[in-house]
Amino acid sequence: MVETKVLTESSVFGQIAEYQHEQVVFCHDHETGLKAIIGIHNTVLGPALGGTRMWHYTSEAEALNDVLRLSRGMTYKAAISGLNLGGGKAVIIGDAKTMKTEALLRKFGRFVQNLNGKYITAEDVNMTTKDMEYIRMETKHVSGLPESMGGSGDPSPVTAYGTYMGMKAAANKAFGSDSLAGKRVAVQGVGHVGTYLMEYLQKEGAQIVLCDYYEDRALEAAARFNARMVGLDEIYDQDVDIYSPCALGATLNDDTISRLKAQVVAGCANNQLANEDVHGPELARRGIIYAPDFLINAGGLINVCSEVQGGNRQSVMTQTERIYDITTQVLQKAEQEGSHPQAAATRQAEERIAAIGKVKSTY
Repeated sequence: MVETKVLTESSVFGQIAEYQHEQVVFCHDHETGLKAIIGIHNTVLGPALGGTRMWHYTSEAEALNDVLRLSRGMTYKAAISGLNLGGGKAVIIGDAKTMKTEALLRKFGRFVQNLNGKYITAEDVNMTTKDMEYIRMETKHVSGLPESMGGSGDPSPVTAYGTYMGMKAAANKAFGSDSLAGKRVAVQGVGHVGTYLMEYLQKEGAQIVLCDYYEDRALEAAARFNARMVGLDEIYDQDVDIYSPCALGATLNDDTISRLKAQVVAGCANNQLANEDVHGPELARRGIIYAPDFLINAGGLINVCSEVQGGNRQSVMTQTERIYDITTQVLQKAEQEGSHPQAAATRQAEERIAAIGKVKSTY
C-alpha cells in the first residue's frame, strides 16, 4: 500500500511544491504502452540516482504520490549516508508480469537519456538486472548492471546487509544487546531484499514470521527459512520483538500501529510511515524504536554509487556497515532532543544538503 491523496488538475504543482521537487517528468509512448513518471527531488549533492519500479497502481494519482515520496526519500538517503548524489526515482505504471517488454524498457531508457545525466536509474520493485541491460541500450545513465557488463550487479544483498545493521543497532537500543538470537521477527515481504535479510536473521538464530503478496513466494520462503507464514493483514498482530516491513510503503498508519506488539520497527521498505509528522511521533509515544527507513535501507544506493563514482565491493560493505553507527547516533539524538528518529534523521540529512548548498548549486 502507498499513501494516496486526491489530486485535482490544479493540485499537481501544489503537491510537487509541497515535497520541494526540482523536476517531474511524465513519460508516455502509445506504441509500447509506456506510462512512467520520473521524479527529481534535489541535486545539490550530485546527480539524482534512484531506481525504477514497475507497479500496477490503482490510479495515476497514486503513482505520482509514490514517485514524489520515493524520490524525496532518496535525497535524504544519499545525504545521511555521506554520498555525493541527489535524490530521484521513477515509476512505470503497469503490471510487470504482463506489460513489461524490451521495447517498453528501451523507450523508457530514451526518456532517461533525454535528461542528460541529471537522473541515473537503477533497479527497484519488479525490475531486474536484465531490465537494466535493455535500458542501457538507450542510455548510459543507468546503474545496477550485471557484473558481466562491468556493473555492480543486484544491489539487493547490500540493501539487506544495511537493513540488518540498522536492525541490530535498533535492537541494541531497545533490548540492551544487538544480538538477534532468539528474537522473533515479522518480515513483511519476501522479495529479493527480504529474502537476503532473512538469511542474516536465520544465521543469527532469529525466529521468523513472514507474509507476502504472492502466496507461492511466501510458501517457498517459509519452507526455506523454517518460518511461519501468516496472512497479509495478520502480520501486524503477531507477538514478535521486531516488525520488519520489506514490501511497499505506508504500512505504519492509523490502522496498523496500534496493533503492533513489537518493540522495534526496522525494515527495508521505503516510506514506511504513512504520515511522518503523525506516525513517527506515535511510534515514539508507544515506546517503539523506529529505525528510519531511508537510513537503514541505503546499502543498495551505496552499492550503485560505487558503480557510478568508483569503488570496490570491500569499500561498499565497509560503508554499508557504518549504517549501524549512524543509526545509533540518530536514535541517541532523537532521545536527547525529545523528538523521534524520523525527524532526527531528516534533520541530519537536510543540514548536510544546506551546508553543501553554500558551496555549489543544483546539478
